[in-house]
Amino acid sequence: MNAAKPILLYLFLSAGNALAQSSEKEPAAIVELGGAAYHGLTGEGASFGPTVALEVTPIENWLEIEAGVTSLFRRHATEWSADLLFKKPWTLSKKAEFMVGAGPEWIHARQYGVTTNSVGGEIVADFMYWPSSAKHRFGWYVEPGYEYNFAQGHEQSLGVSGGLLIAF
Repeated sequence: MNAAKPILLYLFLSAGNALAQSSEKEPAAIVELGGAAYHGLTGEGASFGPTVALEVTPIENWLEIEAGVTSLFRRHATEWSADLLFKKPWTLSKKAEFMVGAGPEWIHARQYGVTTNSVGGEIVADFMYWPSSAKHRFGWYVEPGYEYNFAQGHEQSLGVSGGLLIAF
């Protein structure tokens, strides 16, 4: 009977691990394609433009990394920004996910003929919705955020981006 105890313990622990694994395969990466709108809190006005990002999951249920590029336009100004966000994900249901993240941002702006490059920081909340719970192939996202530019003037803005998710 003493020899059977380790075998039974091993089978019990193995069964628990097998039941805990998900039958769904996590996508290798997710592409976000959409639009963005930001409003400056320090008097810069509203800006609009396209955005694209690539998101990967190096540590499942703990860390997602998103690298993105956004181009914003307003009267007499164009801004290109590239960011690298580190996000903590939470699965709300089979169809919905929520993430909170932060990271650095590089900003290239041209306003009234003057070009500047600066570094900033960004904080976001990311809501993802996958219409098909069986396969996370296509979905939608909404990502409100706050940006702080460390350059002279310390521009701050609130914004939102949203669009299509494509998993592969």
